[in-house]
Amino acid sequence: MLEDSFAEVYTKFKLHFYQEIFSRFQSREATLTAVETFCMEIIQALKEPTINEFASFVHISSPNAAYKVNSLIQKGYVEKIQSPKDRREYHLRPTQKYMDYYNISSNYLQEVMDRIKNRFTPEEASQLDRMLQVVGQELMPEVALKEKD
Repeated sequence: MLEDSFAEVYTKFKLHFYQEIFSRFQSREATLTAVETFCMEIIQALKEPTINEFASFVHISSPNAAYKVNSLIQKGYVEKIQSPKDRREYHLRPTQKYMDYYNISSNYLQEVMDRIKNRFTPEEASQLDRMLQVVGQELMPEVALKEKD
């Protein structure tokens, strides 16, 4: 059934991410809490949000968001970038430190995409791409992301 198949794929992506996060905790000091890890995932997904955009997305107050972001800045995982349009505004950008240690999900995603390209015909892969675009753009309006650059 479609629901079960989709749930299984989604669950496997999440579980792989958690496995990798925990294995990294074993090999080095765990410098991010679980909540901070989720915050970093959100900041990365929102593509350089302001603190207010981040706060609004996660439904917390701006002061609470600023506290969380400042902790991430002190740990070296986020940097504030001044907006070229409005110099009073700052955007949050994951640092290379974050990308080096926590860019697990995109590496695994690429591995799965390579397997899809090897397993299916170009037409089948194109059909899957089209269907996922419709799901992401039309069928999930509750989560708005910035357009790809």
